Amino acid sequence: MTKLLKGISRDQWAVFLSTTFGYGFFYVTRLSFNLTKNSLTEDNIFTTSEIGYIGSALFFAYAVGKLVNGIIADRVNVRYLMSLGLFVSALINILLGFSEGFFAFAVLWGLNGWFQSMGAPSSVVSISRWFSGKNRGSFYGMWSSSHNIGEAVTFLVTAVVVSYFGWQWGFRAAGISAMIMAALIFIFLKPHPAPNHSDNANKSLGKTQLSVFMNPNVWIIAMASASFYITRYGINSWGVFFLQNEKGYSLIEAGSIISVNAIFGILGTFFSGIISDTLFKGRRNMPVLLFGAAYALATGLFVFAPANWYLDIFSMALFGLALGALLVYLGGLMVVDICPKNVSGTALGFVGIASYLGAGIQDIISGLFIEDGLEVIESVNTYDFEQVKIFWFLAAVVAMVLPLFVWKVKYKD
Repeated sequence: MTKLLKGISRDQWAVFLSTTFGYGFFYVTRLSFNLTKNSLTEDNIFTTSEIGYIGSALFFAYAVGKLVNGIIADRVNVRYLMSLGLFVSALINILLGFSEGFFAFAVLWGLNGWFQSMGAPSSVVSISRWFSGKNRGSFYGMWSSSHNIGEAVTFLVTAVVVSYFGWQWGFRAAGISAMIMAALIFIFLKPHPAPNHSDNANKSLGKTQLSVFMNPNVWIIAMASASFYITRYGINSWGVFFLQNEKGYSLIEAGSIISVNAIFGILGTFFSGIISDTLFKGRRNMPVLLFGAAYALATGLFVFAPANWYLDIFSMALFGLALGALLVYLGGLMVVDICPKNVSGTALGFVGIASYLGAGIQDIISGLFIEDGLEVIESVNTYDFEQVKIFWFLAAVVAMVLPLFVWKVKYKD
């Protein structure tokens, strides 16, 4: 670890810390909706299928936006792109705290997805430009812990805010805190010397970006990531609702259990790049298989085991460790490894559009499955989650199997 940190400049630290904490707050304004779902259904504001459609609006907009903004991030000063994205996302959350109509929610949440998509490409391009091949994987992994920071803040702090002050303040508090972080990103994120944007350079960059879309290994990793995201957002989007209605936990208890996933995910993301760089000489295939198996096991325990506080905590701890590592490997690092460095934003965007299409389809299917299992008994909503549990588990298994098809892929420095 000491060797890894040796020689890191002040500007590199500024970039790493700005992207890590900044991107964490993108998640605060992305997951705020998840903590309000039970309140919105109990207050008869939305049905579960409507919630599924609203949630999918973010994912579909994010999917397209991540590809478009990934291509843009390769060509612009990412300091402006990242701070703008978080600021507008924060503003949208504040507006949602004053909205109730289905159409208004769907449009605003979809717009949130577009501006959310400016965060990850900006961060990855910054890390790719500022860190070399010998330590890129390690710092990429440590940066990826940012999403766990955001998830932990959301599932712990936002759950308390919603419980005591109502669902409206869940959105408002997320928005206000993220506005402050957007200002800090603008101040501290260091721009890298601009790449050459002459006509010839732009043509060459365009051809290199096109090569990303023609690489079959990138497609396989993208499909694996899409399956991984189905389970990831199945649990993160619906896990609190599932625990409240399937296992009988209160909102704060359910939020606390899901937050364990985020907390342990910090360890998985932080050490994933270090593990693959040091123990596996920069290869990602074996750790992907090991963490993929743990991911499927944890999902099975969480959805199929009966309510037990200790078992649910254990399943979320294992789930978080595996999710954190797979988010690094499948969610970006593997394609960054196999694609040229100057198109890392495009590579990330390609995987991102597949991942969030999977997440968006998941939200619709999960909402429909859950509503299909709804039964009202003495004015109380009860749910049969059997279909959605199988859906989440099988997606985790597919995410484990698909990376085996790129086992021998060659990496680029």
